[in-house]
Amino acid sequence: MDKTVDARGLLCPEPVLLTKKAIEKEKGGTIRVLVDNNAARENVTRLAKSLGWNITITTREDEYEIVLTK
Repeated sequence: MDKTVDARGLLCPEPVLLTKKAIEKEKGGTIRVLVDNNAARENVTRLAKSLGWNITITTREDEYEIVLTK
């Protein structure tokens, strides 16, 4: 099942904590994370890489869509 984490408007560490919670719950599949600042994009990406997830990032204006797959 695909999961979306909408962390737009949130500052770190909240996007990372929400993403970590989703990763722990899903264990695999696809998780879509929406963030709107560069620090959150970098930190969520770092977390996902450290846990072995594949990452695809799409930039849309001032927002980032980070798709995690495993």
